[in-house]
Amino acid sequence: MKKEEVPQDKGNLSNKNMRELVYATDEKGNYTTALSTGWEPKTIALSNSIEEISERIAIAKEQVKNNEVSPICYFMEFSRMDIAVLSSYVGMWQWRVKRHFKPKIFAGLSDKILQKYADAFNISVAELRNFKPH
Repeated sequence: MKKEEVPQDKGNLSNKNMRELVYATDEKGNYTTALSTGWEPKTIALSNSIEEISERIAIAKEQVKNNEVSPICYFMEFSRMDIAVLSSYVGMWQWRVKRHFKPKIFAGLSDKILQKYADAFNISVAELRNFKPH
């Protein structure tokens, strides 16, 4: 896109008086940078993804409350991770992480294993073990 065509739609950054650096072409066709306050399609996509993440967090919280899954599942969603990412952070196979989602299995986990999860979520073992959704 040409530098003078860079979108200046109302976006997530415009409320904070900030602009995003984007690449555009100048009048000679060379790549250069330009500032944009937003682009409506990008704003819509970002809003939709944030809404979806919020829904997944709420579902996980409700599942913990109903004792359907362990707090590991909630903190994974809250930290915007998936099983593959969490598995790599804690250094365990994905099937093992999924197994730790089961409340009975979670209750028997050692502090050493819980510490790996706590470190991944940047919380304490006590916060992980004693998580009570409201």
